[in-house]
Amino acid sequence: MFSGIPVSELAWLAAALLAAGALTGILAGVFGVGGGAVVVPVLYELFRMVGVPEEVRMPLCVGTSLAIIIPTSIRSFNAHRAHGAVDLSIIRIWAAPVVLGVVAGSFIARYAPADLFKGVFVAVAGVSAVRLLFGRDSWKLGDDMPSTLVMRLYGTLIGILSSLMGIGGGQLSNLFMTFYGRPIHQAVATSSGLGLLISVPGALGYIYAGWPRAAEFPDVAALQPPLALGYVSLIGFILFVPTSIWTAPIGARIAHALPKRKLEVAFGVFLLTVCLRFFVSLVT
Repeated sequence: MFSGIPVSELAWLAAALLAAGALTGILAGVFGVGGGAVVVPVLYELFRMVGVPEEVRMPLCVGTSLAIIIPTSIRSFNAHRAHGAVDLSIIRIWAAPVVLGVVAGSFIARYAPADLFKGVFVAVAGVSAVRLLFGRDSWKLGDDMPSTLVMRLYGTLIGILSSLMGIGGGQLSNLFMTFYGRPIHQAVATSSGLGLLISVPGALGYIYAGWPRAAEFPDVAALQPPLALGYVSLIGFILFVPTSIWTAPIGARIAHALPKRKLEVAFGVFLLTVCLRFFVSLVT
């Protein structure tokens, strides 16, 4: 026994997390993403297999994903900034609204039903998938960024949706910036700066939101200390990050062997598959 948890159950959970981290690293490397779009659906299936109840499974996935994003966000932002590709003027406009949105999303997470998390994931990932599969360069809302007020409103929305999806905000901010004529490379670099603004307060918020809920499920080992704090799985964070970093270059090598359009189609199909999986669980 380890803190009241059978060793066999702990060993199974650890092995499953290592395998899931390795799979996530490959997928992240192939599709060029490292956030919740890959982490959340992989964790969802894993936590289902280890018996985490439906009522708390999705928020546990989202909170853990936000924690996993923290080191990735720091590394990514520093790399992009070193190349001078980050538009810091946009980061400055978005900083406060994004954090405010994350705090609001974390508050929602404490009281929201599990289906809300799936619904948000389906809606946002579905829009991203449609753009990947059918988007055209002519799909634009303007040739320059909108007013500061619109930017701040959208920043708040990015914070709320990102904290409910467990993503670093890159999908949403990339979508927004490219719709206003910014080159995709600048959009990706600038979006990397949102990761830290979203992941740190988001992870702390999910610890707060999940703390009382974990007490309602004393028999679920994956929710209890020292394996978890609230809705953040500590064992998930510790085991997921190293293996995903280790296998990501394998996925990257696969990606470099494929044309850009095939990668876009593959990621679009992946997102649609995840959307269908969550949609089915919503209606059944």
